[in-house]
Amino acid sequence: MDSILVVNAGSSSVKFEVFAVAGPADLSRQVKGQVDGIGTQPRLRAHGADGAGIVDQRFERDQVPDVPTALHTAGTWLREEHDIDPIAVGHRVVHGGPKYDKPVLVDANVFAELQQYIPLAPLHQPNNLAPIRSILERFPQLPQVACFDTAFHRGHGTLADHYAIPEPLYEQGVRRYGFHGLSYEYIAQRLPQVSADLAQKRVIVAHLGSGASMCALKGGRSVESTMGFAALDGLPMGTRPGQLDPGVVLFLVEQKGLTAADVQKLLYSECGLKGLSGITNDVRDLEASNDSRAAFALDHFVYRIGLHAGMLAAALGGLDAFVFTAGIGENSVSLRKRIADTLDWLGAKLDLAANAAGRSLISRPDSRVALYVIPTNEELMIARHTLAVLAQARPIGGQ
Repeated sequence: MDSILVVNAGSSSVKFEVFAVAGPADLSRQVKGQVDGIGTQPRLRAHGADGAGIVDQRFERDQVPDVPTALHTAGTWLREEHDIDPIAVGHRVVHGGPKYDKPVLVDANVFAELQQYIPLAPLHQPNNLAPIRSILERFPQLPQVACFDTAFHRGHGTLADHYAIPEPLYEQGVRRYGFHGLSYEYIAQRLPQVSADLAQKRVIVAHLGSGASMCALKGGRSVESTMGFAALDGLPMGTRPGQLDPGVVLFLVEQKGLTAADVQKLLYSECGLKGLSGITNDVRDLEASNDSRAAFALDHFVYRIGLHAGMLAAALGGLDAFVFTAGIGENSVSLRKRIADTLDWLGAKLDLAANAAGRSLISRPDSRVALYVIPTNEELMIARHTLAVLAQARPIGGQ
């Protein structure tokens, strides 16, 4: 049976999933795994369709020194141990820039253009592109599809899309893009299955993980996002500051003598929950800590989410539902409660028992704003896009 490989590459890990293709719209996950600890303590782990572990293998540091080697290691294991030879590879690429508003088949020209967007997402884009380059070099005939985190937001109106800067800069690509689009697109497709009329209503989706943002949906389409030009704006994140006065950057450069590289490292790696707490960016550790700095970091996180929820509700002209998703949103009972409390002025009423039980609907019957927990699935979204792009070129599916 045909299969599609989905790759989500970071700086120290490569996550991958294999989806069997039974037909044009019939995908089922067969393998989910990752190679993490790249360059330090490399480890390949994977689970089968039933969730059972099928490999847990450690390597010496120099055996898996970089992302391309990690992908090659995972690919060799898939071929040799499971006879998986994908018909295409789908990749998460954070930034599509001003040109790419939908998934695209990657060739050398497309790859060169995507490299130009590295300055817009320096933490993510190089790692997203590394496995694409590796496959282009090793398997040039294997179709690869780039799926962009910015694409879902490209339908924003011009008012939401602009900064108050000279128009030539906008034309050159300095605009509000928004991110986590693959996650929001998946949630938008799930809404009608959760509640028949929910997709047509005014919904805020909170993608809360190490990277965090929120998106305003109306009629299942993105109309506003907390993130903008780069994946730094909006909510505080694990190691990123969120909304920040540009004057702070000028101060750091002019008064503190930081270079552009210094500022980049600070904003992407040393701020957010990690910077506020001085301890860690892991919410689980912060929740378990008795340190007052940990408590303050979480207080700040919740406070800013509440502020931005008000902004998005204003963009929507009201609010009918609020959805929690991603690692923190799906798993932290206490933060869901605290965030729901900040939405009380909008009419949100949390059902404590439903929240503690991890149910999908966690609001009380008398709540004017429905509260939901909906697990996201960016990898399945990528697989769907990859299949659709590939299907334009040739028939897909079957034995």
